[in-house]
Amino acid sequence: MSISHHIRNYYEQPVAEEIQRQLREMQRQGDSGYLADIACVALNRLPPRYIRYEVDMAFYMSPDELVAMKTQISEQVSEAIAFVDKHGREDESDDDIQ
Repeated sequence: MSISHHIRNYYEQPVAEEIQRQLREMQRQGDSGYLADIACVALNRLPPRYIRYEVDMAFYMSPDELVAMKTQISEQVSEAIAFVDKHGREDESDDDIQ
């Protein structure tokens, strides 16, 4: 039995959306490697919230908790963009990864 197809970290989608929003606001773009680096940094700084269904979060959290979560996502994405911009990668190409 594989459960990996039935669960996911709730933060993945909102972090991806927030990255796009902030980069659009900054009038910047990035390749998929850059976006993935930002997402990984941000997600590693947020607590995991595993769910089966999107409705699980809305049902089990108060409106105040949801607002706090959105604020936390925004802050962590902002910090992740700054971190990735500062540190970058020695090899900017994902082509060499097998």
